[in-house]
Amino acid sequence: MGVFAEFERALIRERQREGIALAKQRGAYRGRKKALSPEQAVQFRHRKDRDIRYLRHLGNSDIAQKTCELRRAEIAVGRRIAAGVKPRHTAV
Repeated sequence: MGVFAEFERALIRERQREGIALAKQRGAYRGRKKALSPEQAVQFRHRKDRDIRYLRHLGNSDIAQKTCELRRAEIAVGRRIAAGVKPRHTAV
């Protein structure tokens, strides 16, 4: 049964690639639009940086430390988005 499913998926992928190629030829396939404008990305980064500075002042509790680490990861993702790079999954 698994062989049939793999074969069917291969056919689907092939048809999808053909459809994407045709759409690109006629200019209809441009990919996803940016989530943030460059100005919004800068504002996002400044706001996140401000949050990090605030969290550092909360003290050395475990919660504040973990929250700070999560915020740093969010900032890194925001910077990658602002630079036009696809964010990669980062586990903290």
